[in-house]
Amino acid sequence: MCLEIEGQYYFIVEFLHVKPGKGPAFVRTKLKNVATGRILDKTWNSGVKVEEVRIERRPYQYLYQDEMGYNFMHPETFEQITIPGASIDGVQFLKDGDMVEAMVHAASETVLTCELPPHVKLRVTYTEPGLKGDTATNTLKP
Repeated sequence: MCLEIEGQYYFIVEFLHVKPGKGPAFVRTKLKNVATGRILDKTWNSGVKVEEVRIERRPYQYLYQDEMGYNFMHPETFEQITIPGASIDGVQFLKDGDMVEAMVHAASETVLTCELPPHVKLRVTYTEPGLKGDTATNTLKP
């Protein structure tokens, strides 16, 4: 679920409805800022209305990187979008042709963030050689 608070978009990471013995109930939340990734702790009284933002998950295929950011293509409509590297967690694991899920703001059609696949296959191309007799600590395989 995504909320708009003071012009910023936040994903709900965690929430807890608290009903103390005295006083009114309230909701304690942890929110993640979509743009910066910072976590915000916020508490609301019960009954407070907040604006929910409609977010759509759309599949995109990674094409290439340039000075503007990372370029993706929708597999059905072939439309291309560019997402800044700061909006993608784990961008170093992105390979050509990988499928990702982009979170798109439904009203303005702007891309908020991008989620990489949970598993990737990578090839180790180089490791430091292990030293002979260095078995007292963890050794690296050549």
